[in-house]
Amino acid sequence: MLYPELFKSMESVRWNMAADIPWDDFDRSKLTDEQANTIKMNAITEWAALPATEMFLRDNREDSDFSAFMSVWFFEEQKHSLVLMEYLRRFMPELLPTEEELHRVRFEFDPAPAMETLMLHFCGEVRLNHWYRCAADWHTEPVIKAIYKIISQDEARHAGAYLRYMKRALGDQNQVSAAQARMAFSKIGVLMASAHRTPQALHPTNLHVNKDMFPNDTVQSKLPEPGWLERWLDTQIRFDKDWETKVSGRILHNLSLLMGTAFETVQDLNRYRKELVRNATSSGIILPAAN
Repeated sequence: MLYPELFKSMESVRWNMAADIPWDDFDRSKLTDEQANTIKMNAITEWAALPATEMFLRDNREDSDFSAFMSVWFFEEQKHSLVLMEYLRRFMPELLPTEEELHRVRFEFDPAPAMETLMLHFCGEVRLNHWYRCAADWHTEPVIKAIYKIISQDEARHAGAYLRYMKRALGDQNQVSAAQARMAFSKIGVLMASAHRTPQALHPTNLHVNKDMFPNDTVQSKLPEPGWLERWLDTQIRFDKDWETKVSGRILHNLSLLMGTAFETVQDLNRYRKELVRNATSSGIILPAAN
C-alpha cells in the first residue's frame, strides 16, 4: 500500500494556518480590489475538491489504497480554500464567498475511466503548481504572495503522489490492465501537454464533466464570474508561453521517466501513443472508451 507512506511524508511537511502564514505582514496598500477578487475566485475553485473527491471515491471503489489517500488530498485541498477565505475574512470580508457560492461548485461528475482521471489530475496538479507560482509573482501584497507559494508546494506534492499511483498501475501483474493504463496516461498526456494549441485553460476544473448539464458543466461555469479563469491567466498573472512550456516540460519529463521512453515534444508522446494503440489493437486489448 502507498497510503501509509504518503500520509507519513505529507504529515511531516504539513503547514499550520495559524503559525506558518505571516498574517502580521499584511500591507493593505499593496492589495488591489482586482487582486482580491481573484483570490475569491480561487477560493471557490479550490472548494471543488469536494465533488472531485466524491468522484474519485465512486470510480475507485475497488481500490481502497487510493481511496484512503483521498483523505489526505481532500483535507489539503479544502485547506487551500480555507486559507484563501481566511485571508479575505481578515482583510477583505466583503469578498468572502457565501455558502451558496461554494455549494454551486458541488455537482456530480459523470463516471470516467479511472486511469484517465488519475492522469488528468496529475497534470492538473502540475499546472496548478505553476499557476500559483506565477500568481505569487504577480501579487504585490506579502501575505497572499506567501500563501500562494505555500499552496503551490502542496500541489507539487500531490502531483508526486498521483505519480506514485500511476507507477503502481504500470506495474500491475495483469498485463492487460497495465497496458490500458499506459494508453490512458499517454492519451491524456498528449491533451494536457498541448495547452498552447487550445483556446481554453486545460485544468480539471475547466473541463466538461456532466453531459446532462452541458455547456454549464465545468467548475468554472459555476463561479460568480464564469469567464474569470482565462482573464486571470491571460491579462492578470500573465501565464504566458514560457510558463506553459514549463508545464508541458514537467509533464513530458515525468512521463518519460514513467514510461521508460524519452519524450522531448508532445509529438514524440503522440507517436508513442499511436504505437501503443496499434499494438493493443493487434493484441486484442480493449481500449479505454472515448469520453
